[in-house]
Amino acid sequence: MGMSASQARFLCLTARKTNVEYEGQQINQQRTALSNESSNYYSQLASMTVPTPPSSADYYKITYNFQNGTEKNTITSLIATSTTKEDGIYMLNYVQQIPCYTMVPTSNNTLSKIPYDANNVIDNAYYYSANGRERYTYAYGTSHLYISCAQDDATIESSVKADPDSFRARFVAMGINPADAQKLSEDELINKLIVERQYRDLAIERYGQTDWLVRYQINSATGNYEPVYYNAKELADADRNDKDTHTLTDMKAYTFGQSTETKEIKNARAYVEQDSSGRYISISILDLDGNTTKYSLTTSTEADEAAYNDAMNQYFFDKAVYDKKIQEINAKIEIIQVQDKNLELKLKQLDTEENAISTELDAVKKVISKNVESSFKTFNA
Repeated sequence: MGMSASQARFLCLTARKTNVEYEGQQINQQRTALSNESSNYYSQLASMTVPTPPSSADYYKITYNFQNGTEKNTITSLIATSTTKEDGIYMLNYVQQIPCYTMVPTSNNTLSKIPYDANNVIDNAYYYSANGRERYTYAYGTSHLYISCAQDDATIESSVKADPDSFRARFVAMGINPADAQKLSEDELINKLIVERQYRDLAIERYGQTDWLVRYQINSATGNYEPVYYNAKELADADRNDKDTHTLTDMKAYTFGQSTETKEIKNARAYVEQDSSGRYISISILDLDGNTTKYSLTTSTEADEAAYNDAMNQYFFDKAVYDKKIQEINAKIEIIQVQDKNLELKLKQLDTEENAISTELDAVKKVISKNVESSFKTFNA
């Protein structure tokens, strides 16, 4: 290679090496920018607050209650009006919980429908008739269901005194042990029928149905026989195996029990009394004539389900937003990592190219050095 060619080659390789080094610097600058961007995303991840589910222990409310005999009252709101500062009267809303005795339904076993047996008639009036043509009764185990007693006290008393044994037989067929039924005096028979009618009236008042069937079962707690009622319409409408034997589902049995009626009183007027700590200790409710009735207030703590459910819904929303944000940041970081990997590979390629250029430059330098040396030797000769 001549001197001119070697010099040209040297200049070309030097330019290429400079260009490769410049490209490497640019790539390093890009990787630095990606590193800073990735660091920002990791900082965002570190600064994010992880949503935590609410604890039910943090959501409770204190309610004020006052008692009026057996009636429990719970204050729902006590609102000051524009004149409260002058007259001390608040607008009061409260809920009354009134205990009442009624017929309470429970699930019972299946019942079987058995044909009407004219030879086993105690009193036709007590057998249930589905319609004018088909007559049958229902049985729970060995206890037959009879139409419940509906007579007034005087009719019951006269009927029992006329034939007490027929009523004892009726109670035996309805589930009372024969020996126990024989021990029932006329007064006890009358009392049982009156109670039976009273319970029937409660069932009619509560459920609106007038046709009720009854049997007797012993109360394990008291040892007494108590009536159990069935709604005749529910029995008539029940699905039965082959339509004439056992009911396919359990039937409701209605027994005497206690329930609670709830009534909300709104916009009552009341005075309240507070202790030194600001806690309400009594309330005086005004009637329409301005007379007051004073009640002592008690407090109770109960779970605030509405507030807890709101907090839980907010937690689910915050968690969904948090998870979405995490996914978005992770996706961006993953893209940055791919870009950085590509730049790293490109940088390695440039490094390899730079090494090759450096090697070739060294070779050209040697050629130039030899050319210079031989030229000087020529002139020196």
